[in-house]
Amino acid sequence: MKKILIVDDDVAVTNYLMVSFMQTGEYEPTVVNESRTVPDLLGKARFDIMLLDMDMPHFSGMDIIKHVHDRALDLPIVVLTGVNDVELAVDSLKLGVFDYLTKPVDDDHLFDVIAKAIAHGTTKESIKRLPTQLSVDDLACREAFDHLRSGSPRMIRLLHQAEKMAAGDLCIFIFGERGTGKRSLAQAIHRASPRHEGPFVAVDASAHNMDKFPKLFFGSASEVDGGPDRPGFLEEADGGTLFINNVESLPLPVQIRLDRVIQYGEFHREYSPRVERIDVRVIVASLHNLAEEGYQESFSQDLLYHLMVNSLHLPPLRERRDAIPVLANDILQREAKRMNRPIEGFTDELMDLLLKYDFPGNVQELSDIVATCVINAESSVVGMDALAHYMKDILTTGSRGLAGFHPRKLDEVVREHVSKTVRYMGGDNAKAAVELGIDIDSLSEILADD
Repeated sequence: MKKILIVDDDVAVTNYLMVSFMQTGEYEPTVVNESRTVPDLLGKARFDIMLLDMDMPHFSGMDIIKHVHDRALDLPIVVLTGVNDVELAVDSLKLGVFDYLTKPVDDDHLFDVIAKAIAHGTTKESIKRLPTQLSVDDLACREAFDHLRSGSPRMIRLLHQAEKMAAGDLCIFIFGERGTGKRSLAQAIHRASPRHEGPFVAVDASAHNMDKFPKLFFGSASEVDGGPDRPGFLEEADGGTLFINNVESLPLPVQIRLDRVIQYGEFHREYSPRVERIDVRVIVASLHNLAEEGYQESFSQDLLYHLMVNSLHLPPLRERRDAIPVLANDILQREAKRMNRPIEGFTDELMDLLLKYDFPGNVQELSDIVATCVINAESSVVGMDALAHYMKDILTTGSRGLAGFHPRKLDEVVREHVSKTVRYMGGDNAKAAVELGIDIDSLSEILADD
């Protein structure tokens, strides 16, 4: 049986929860009403999960969460509280809390969250135990991740983490710059999961008219009595995986409805009050880490809670340059086979340039460059002559748009910018100074040197 620690100063609440968990036959509950005793108890006994109130005298729930976090205790925490505080919830989730529930909560939902939290804790523990030296050959489902093969230790470790997460059924949040391969990673997780025989449906939230999106996503009831309902993207993914890219583009009402899909497997079609059941795993992606970049006000906090549980950061290519040779050669061989070209590799000169370039477009940009080289190659080894002129410019200058760049002294650039700002403000130096964030004396000093 799983050992659950229930911490709440309300005796009536803890008595009810203790009986409820005992009746399932799956849990061995320990109840604590005096929060000050919790740190000592955690040092003596081992629990599979803690169910924690936030508003308690002496030691608050946040005090206990920080205690667990600071000591790196491997203890999943689910908050069950009457305190509906968005900022407090986000802060607790950043410290590793699995979910933040506000009372009252349906028993079935609570038990479901507890079971998921324990499963997530098991996954985290297995990720933690991953050996320091890892290889793609160690992946149990190597074929699922083969197209993401990398020479970067950081990326190899991420693939192992993704494989561990794939074995579960929780929502996964992938974030990283444009072109890092978020959709490819989502597909790999699907192929490595128990749902691999089901459909994989990908939706780019930023590519749709948001006024029409709810109907496209959730489907719609027939406007004619007795006519067939129209399924949406969600139902197309039933039994499989739904991947939503640029999830932050979803309108708030859709985010709230999506969270219900993730939590309860329930939704309703547009124009229909009937609740439908769905069996789907949701993977979402964004260019941004939604937990850290000011999305607390514009993004559904309930959905954010569930996205933060399993997150994977795909690093940009410039932070894993050791992966470039492996990726470039894999892309080269794939494109050469597709185009039926007898290409064997790169010259050292070209590979050196690829290794020095920052790739603002990440893996997608590398793929585009290599594919063009395969088309232009005049021998079995791809060299500088296979680069399109603009690509050669990009690789040799290190960035786009620098071919015509000429360095200038900083004070010249500053004077020009200040002068333009003054002209834009109709010659009003005071307004210009405010716009530039400097005092008027500094502005006058800069212009005096002109």
